[in-house]
Amino acid sequence: MPELPDIQAYLTALESRVLHRTLTAIRIGNPFLLRSVSPPIAAAAGKRVLALRRLGKRIVFGLENDLFLILHLMIAGRLRWKSPGTKLPGRHGLAAFDFADGTLVLTEAGSKRRASLYLVEGESALAEHDRGGLEVLEANLEQFRQRLTLERHTLKRSLTDPRLFSGIGNAYSDEILHRAKLSPFKLTTDLSEEEYESLFVATRETLREWITRSIAGAADRFPDKVTAFRPEMAVHGRFGKPCPVCNAPVQRIVYAENEANYCAGCQTGGKILADRMLSRLLKDDWPRRLEDLEK
Repeated sequence: MPELPDIQAYLTALESRVLHRTLTAIRIGNPFLLRSVSPPIAAAAGKRVLALRRLGKRIVFGLENDLFLILHLMIAGRLRWKSPGTKLPGRHGLAAFDFADGTLVLTEAGSKRRASLYLVEGESALAEHDRGGLEVLEANLEQFRQRLTLERHTLKRSLTDPRLFSGIGNAYSDEILHRAKLSPFKLTTDLSEEEYESLFVATRETLREWITRSIAGAADRFPDKVTAFRPEMAVHGRFGKPCPVCNAPVQRIVYAENEANYCAGCQTGGKILADRMLSRLLKDDWPRRLEDLEK
């Protein structure tokens, strides 16, 4: 799922292409994309884009007449900038947003249709789509600590909860926790003051670093290959590969449709966290520490 740095890259690229331009038409390729009925989607046609903003992991187009298009890409939704009037791809094409100088095409890979589009009127209607997550780059340490400890959960779950923190998902939470040298499954209420500060600093540094990387060149080249798996990442998507800090093999725990990637050497004191499925299968053969992997 595109997260805060990826959404910022999209916004940077869109600014030079659609800001202050007129949205001439919207072509919906899949009816399940559109989740609102009033105002009708046709009301957006012919309106100028007055503002672009991020709302959590959503992209918001502020239009004339106090209208707002709210686009949530979810896991597999992606944007591409094409020549004017480009035909929607048959299988994966969800929508096309037409401008005089080009067409913004929304696609979604896979068979599940999770991306969503809303058209709402007024700031109050827009605010109803705000999950309330804290913008960490605008917060101080005490605000961060208070939000983190609102509920007793694992660090991984809390960082990725959009009601608690804005724009952080599976990928960047892995990178944040690796930089902070904290286990993804340590409980939010069990941190020392030094660990709270370390996590706060790591969160801000990681997001800033990846925002800078993601928007580099986005004004000139549209980011049409947004992915959560980048070779420069320390642990996310790098299962079995060496940690860039301590060279230990990156570990993972798979749960539901997600996974947590971490370094046992840097984050858990050498302990390999039990994967519910594999540890049940391997039982006593489940390696519990890094040295067991070498036997």
